[in-house]
Amino acid sequence: MCRHIGYVGTPVPVGEVLTRGPHSLRTQAWAPREMRGGGTINADGFGVAWWGRDAASVTRYRNADPIWTDPAVDEVLPQLTAHAVLGSVRSATVGMPVERAACAPFLWETWAFSHNGVVPGWRSVLTAVLSDLDTAATRAGMTRRYETSHLLEAEALTDSAALWVLLRRLLDPEPPAGLAETPATALRLLVTGVLHHAPDARVNLLLGNGTALWATTCYHSLYALIGDEFAVLSSEPYDDDARWQQLPDRSLVCAEPGELSVETLDLGRSTATESLPI
Repeated sequence: MCRHIGYVGTPVPVGEVLTRGPHSLRTQAWAPREMRGGGTINADGFGVAWWGRDAASVTRYRNADPIWTDPAVDEVLPQLTAHAVLGSVRSATVGMPVERAACAPFLWETWAFSHNGVVPGWRSVLTAVLSDLDTAATRAGMTRRYETSHLLEAEALTDSAALWVLLRRLLDPEPPAGLAETPATALRLLVTGVLHHAPDARVNLLLGNGTALWATTCYHSLYALIGDEFAVLSSEPYDDDARWQQLPDRSLVCAEPGELSVETLDLGRSTATESLPI
């Protein structure tokens, strides 16, 4: 449905992350190799977020037009340097709006988020997930926080924007304490909740905070490229570097420079953690 990429490491030009390699994210917008039934091109907008050295703030640029039509990609974004970047190109699901507000990355505080996939019947499914979270919070003795009205906070009428509403509430550390103590736990709660109500949902999620990347794989492809001073997660490899690793389906991934961890994400099964060689 979309393609996305995350980078964290030594400083790089923001625009270069979108255009690096013979099969860059920009190329994937019009010539993707692994859409897996999620459309043919990604021409319904794009966006990019980036962080400075201290990761204290995140900046975003988005456009509802195809990435290959925007001169800023070659003329402006390469002049900006960042220690972390998260970019996305969009293929809109039929019936969802094609507008700037619907383009990832979505931001909250120092977080940026992208979704590659689709949640069928997302309004009813995500309402049910919110209800489940509210029930769990109540059983844990927390103040009720996960109410269906929160979905009205979504930036656009899309499954991706609504997923971000749920995830950012799970990430919120402010009291009363949330259900998730870590970003990985937040992603696990969200994805398993969605799959419980919509087993055919495609929920490849990508999350960054300027220092690390977290992701899930559910149906669509994701690859990792890890070096001593950088980490990349990408829907498709942008070059033929032998270090690219294809990540297993139904996985929860965390990547930092020099480190990659992968946990199984099968609904209703025990989890196993492995560290992949880099």
